[in-house]
Amino acid sequence: MSDEEQAAIPASEVRPSRPTTAASADRPGHLGFVAHELRNPLSTALWSAELMTRLRPEERAGERGLKLATLGARALARIQVLVEDHLLCERLDAGGYLLRLGPVEVPALLAVVLARLELSPAPELRVEAGLAVCGDRSLLERAVEGVVAVAGRGGAAVRIGAERAGGMVRLAVQGAPTRRLDDPVKGALSDPTGRALALPMARRVAEAHGGALTLEGTGYLLVFPAT
Repeated sequence: MSDEEQAAIPASEVRPSRPTTAASADRPGHLGFVAHELRNPLSTALWSAELMTRLRPEERAGERGLKLATLGARALARIQVLVEDHLLCERLDAGGYLLRLGPVEVPALLAVVLARLELSPAPELRVEAGLAVCGDRSLLERAVEGVVAVAGRGGAAVRIGAERAGGMVRLAVQGAPTRRLDDPVKGALSDPTGRALALPMARRVAEAHGGALTLEGTGYLLVFPAT
């Protein structure tokens, strides 16, 4: 979501985010990892585009052209997700994000996220009725989408539960084996979907709202303030 689209969202409170404390202790190693994650799909996208220019018009419109276009588009989509997550992490670390806080209904939030991800099989949902959180809708969508996407990698069955506990909403997500929540550094596992920074991003979003992202049992637990 662009800054212009975000500004159009009604909010009961608008305030700058406070700098997070989630930044990597090994920043050079982390930036090296990000550069490596970008380099591979960028090379693929450039290679695909270059080959497309060498095809005859009839080849470009045929099966070979379609394969190259699909390959390039997939690589660019991976770059987009990675860059957006990285830049959001940077903005939150610096306290440079304008939070538009308001009530966000959890069932509606999950419906938007799951429609975007199109996971198969469809996730199992157990959501307490009438549940809502107080937060920036755009950021909440980003964080929940990132965690659910990681949990559903490789076609793993995803289970999502949400309940109120005290003044907080607890969103539990289970699926594929959990991954570390800290910022990846050089040598860490690559992610062909572009979600290598999804968990660090979600962790920062939760912290910016006064919540948290932690590992709980065999899954992830996102906690946000309830309305």
